[in-house]
Amino acid sequence: MAKRQEQQTDLTPAEATDRIWELAKEIDICMFVTWDGEYNRARPLSARVFREENAIYFLVNDDSAKNKQLSTYPKVTLAWSDSSHYKYVTISGPAVVTNDRRRIAELWEKTDAAWWDNAEDPDIRLITVTPDEGELWDSPGLIVASAKMVFAAVTGSKPNVGDNAKVEL
Repeated sequence: MAKRQEQQTDLTPAEATDRIWELAKEIDICMFVTWDGEYNRARPLSARVFREENAIYFLVNDDSAKNKQLSTYPKVTLAWSDSSHYKYVTISGPAVVTNDRRRIAELWEKTDAAWWDNAEDPDIRLITVTPDEGELWDSPGLIVASAKMVFAAVTGSKPNVGDNAKVEL
């Protein structure tokens, strides 16, 4: 289960784990970060988050550079940002590319038609990420965070602007 590694929060590791999964599902679009052997490469992708399966899925093109990167360097980082509410999540873990036609069809959404004609498109591939680590930064919002920062600046103290927790998933 979740193990406390570093925290600035009153959340238990289990609560932090719950919140990480919840925010990843709510925010949807994440930056999918791979390593090409020289640089980190990031691109926005729609995440299909399934905590009960301990998996996050992505539909991608067969010929994408990220697929090649994953065959050599399978560890990825996924980063979600809801900057209007000061909520951020990262999840890391190994990723694998497959041609699981049944699962691709199950995950197909209407918005995918912007990229492919239908779920049967032979160029669609499935990336499955199995999370092993997550971290969250979860603020109570702009007004509260701003008030705490002003108070800290006036008093010379450090502001506590929300939860930060890192857990093994």
